[in-house]
Amino acid sequence: MLRKFEYNTVPIVEIVNDILYDAAKRGASDIHFDPQEKYMKIRIRIDGMLTDYAEVPNDVKKNMVTRIKIISGMNITESRLPQDGAIKAIIKDRPLDLRVSALPTNEGEKIVIRILDYTMSLNGLESLDFSESNYKKVLKMINEPNGIILVTGATGSGKSTTVYSILQRLNREETNIITVEDPIEMDVDGVNQVQTNSEIGLTFASALRSILRQDPNVIMIGEIRDSETAKIAVRASITGHLVLSTIHTNNSLNTIERLLDMDVEAYLLASSLTGIISQKLARKLCPHCKKERPTNEYEKTLFKKVIHQDVNTIYYADGCEECGDGYKGRMAIHEVLLISQEIKDSLSQRLPKDKLREQVYQSDVMTMLQDGLYKVMKGYTSFEEILKMIELDDDENLIGQSELKASIENTNLVNHLHEAETLFTE
Repeated sequence: MLRKFEYNTVPIVEIVNDILYDAAKRGASDIHFDPQEKYMKIRIRIDGMLTDYAEVPNDVKKNMVTRIKIISGMNITESRLPQDGAIKAIIKDRPLDLRVSALPTNEGEKIVIRILDYTMSLNGLESLDFSESNYKKVLKMINEPNGIILVTGATGSGKSTTVYSILQRLNREETNIITVEDPIEMDVDGVNQVQTNSEIGLTFASALRSILRQDPNVIMIGEIRDSETAKIAVRASITGHLVLSTIHTNNSLNTIERLLDMDVEAYLLASSLTGIISQKLARKLCPHCKKERPTNEYEKTLFKKVIHQDVNTIYYADGCEECGDGYKGRMAIHEVLLISQEIKDSLSQRLPKDKLREQVYQSDVMTMLQDGLYKVMKGYTSFEEILKMIELDDDENLIGQSELKASIENTNLVNHLHEAETLFTE
């Protein structure tokens, strides 16, 4: 159901405030203002899914875009180039921290507002859905005096939340923590945070060189984007610093390969890499309406092969007034690799990818598929959500691709049959 606004009687300032407040209240992570030929469509992303929110008439569109650009500090006279901005404001007693991006399209400027929510980071590592074994590995990593800890995943997978939670844990009186970020996403008391500015030559690499002369114990790099930053980060960890950073990869093995592709020397990487935390976000089942159903043969086979458990019933999404579609909120699915001496030796010897894969996945690492299936078994999320996230190539060592595809197809078929039976009985 689309929201209706009285554009002719209510000032555009109040309408924009109302949209920002309502989206944040609903738990949205992004607001999209999409220009179209006949109107501008507003969509909000909740739990990773975009849904239509409102339609803005063309005679109001320009005023709305201008208002957003003014409060986010953009140049309102420039509509031909992309722009970035930020909004920090208190609307109806709710503090909002927003990142704004404007992109010129053939129908006008498209605006996307990212709503930053730091409540999870402030709640600490305990609130980040780590399994008990993964949580212990993370604590072991951050208690090391030096080395590199990498948090990996796609955009919007909660990497920043995990990194800031680790920083909160490390933030003590006797520790000098310096970060270099683009942008600084969250102000942390007691932490020295540096904002990069490439226009004046303050890049990640140049900032890192200066940071090393500032007597740091812990260095956080917002993201490793190029080989120069990667090499400096590795050398910083070898000289006695704990380095924390993020990188866009899917799992532990891909992360190691990416760093080697960035021309980081294998022997240096072997001596510096402490651990890798890979993660994705799955939608959580609504606790008010989730329902139990028996597993089919394919699901039983997958559970047995992957986590060695006999699982006879799992929960599925039903839908109610609280959630709408059976899901409410998201949780992280993790793969945490604590680098063992065997893996370090394999890296130093530049073993081929297949040998390295065996070394990584024969250690005590729990893959995302395994972690996800444990969370399905406990009723936190659905089987379908985990299968949507799985990279078939990454888990072919656990179960054949053809079997996994058959499982997906048959799971969907069973769900359709279940829906049909429900309609028939009603």
